[in-house]
This record gives sequence, structure tokens and C-alpha cells, in this order.
Amino acid sequence: MDRARQFAGWDEAAFDVLLRLDGEPSSELMREVRKDRERLVREPMLSLLHDLAWADPAFEDHSVWRYGKTAWWWQNQSAVVRVARNIEIGLRFNLDGLHVQGAWWYADTLQIGRFRAAVAAEPSGTELGDLVSDLRNKGFEITGDLLKRVPRDYPTDHPRADLLRHRSLLSVRHLGCDEWLQTPEAVDRVLATHRQLRPLLSWLTANVGAEKDR
Repeated sequence: MDRARQFAGWDEAAFDVLLRLDGEPSSELMREVRKDRERLVREPMLSLLHDLAWADPAFEDHSVWRYGKTAWWWQNQSAVVRVARNIEIGLRFNLDGLHVQGAWWYADTLQIGRFRAAVAAEPSGTELGDLVSDLRNKGFEITGDLLKRVPRDYPTDHPRADLLRHRSLLSVRHLGCDEWLQTPEAVDRVLATHRQLRPLLSWLTANVGAEKDR
């Protein structure tokens, strides 16, 4: 069944609110702009996630963050979609526009060990290397928490030494803040980005975040 989209975009007033919060805003200022920020910044993110979940069940298990004690949480409107344990799709809206990422992070020792074993093994390791290279070529930024050296259980000249150093792995796409962000087109942009991220998220779910580990 077709459904009219709820998300209409973030308009210029949303950026005006975030501009007021730029830098080191006082607690008084944050209280002053809270209602406007809720209406103009956070509520559109809620609408965006509702539309995404309607279009793709992968987005159904989501949360849209409220406010924290530090200014960062007021300057960045974040949302998270849970894929598997410690594997998420993240969205963030701020003065730079919209950011979408696929992330494996906050992992325990067991998950990190599983990740390293899958990176070192064949064919799983080669598959991940190809996925990461493909995303990087498509304009994604590959980041994460990295050890200074390859873990001592693995040879320093391993062909995937860089990946073995990861204790978390994030693939981030900065979608920017062009005019489409003020329209329902943003829903399609996020869905398209998720389609590019899906193979990586599937690899992480199968090799790192398996059900038996929950």
C-alpha cells in the first residue's frame, strides 16, 4: 500500500537553530531554543526514520536521540538503527548536513576476536577487503578504532594487516546539505546509501554479530 511520506525535509529554520547552538552555547541558550530545536531539528529526524522504516524493514528497530548534557548533543541530531549486536546504521544531522554510516563498534573481546579471525581467514577476509575498497571508491570514509600495530597473534606482513588493526569499523558517507535535504528526496538518498552499505553490514552480521553471540 502506498503511503504519503511524513518527512518534508529540514528547512532553513533548522539550520538557524543549529547556528545559534554553534560553538559553546550556554545552558540558558540551550533551554531557550529547546522547543524550536525539537520542532525544527529532532521531529524531522523522527519523520525521516518513520518513512525509512515504512520503505525498508531494516530500519524498523530505530531510536532518535534526545538531548545530552554537553553541547555536542544539541549541535548534532543523531539516530541509530540496530542491525545486530554492536552493528548499526547511524544518521546524524548538523550544520554540515546529513551523515549516514554503517558501524560495528563498542565490541567486547569475543567479538573483536571473531572479527580478526574472519579478516585473517579465506574467503571471508578477502571478501571484507573487497567490500571496504568498493565503499572507499564510492566516496565512503572508512574509519574506526585502530591499534598502532597488527595484533601479535597475526603476522605483521599479513595481506590485510590494516584491517586486522581495527577494533571497530565504520563506513561513513557525508551526504551534505544541498537543496534536496529540504525535500522528501532525502528519504531516497538514505535508502540508496543503505543499499551500498548493506553488503558490509551483512558481512559484519554473519561474521561478527551472529545470533549465538547475543
